Amino acid sequence: MKIRVKIKPNSRTEELSQEGDSFIVKVKEPPREGKANQAVIKLLAQHFGVPQSRVRIISGLRSRNKVIEVAEEQCSEIELSGA
Repeated sequence: MKIRVKIKPNSRTEELSQEGDSFIVKVKEPPREGKANQAVIKLLAQHFGVPQSRVRIISGLRSRNKVIEVAEEQCSEIELSGA
């Protein structure tokens, strides 16, 4: 699923709120060396209950307005039966 996110770095608190069809993410980290982006990925992964590896920034890597893809977890267990 793709979501639009507005980032507010250097915030006093870390929080995530939804406004219409987009999210507003406040993070404490500064927008330097990808620290704020990593904090956003961590916060969104916790919110959606997926690993951080399932959350990636599609566009807006250096912008406050981003499009982020959250890959939904698929349970695909394969049972191998021994003969």
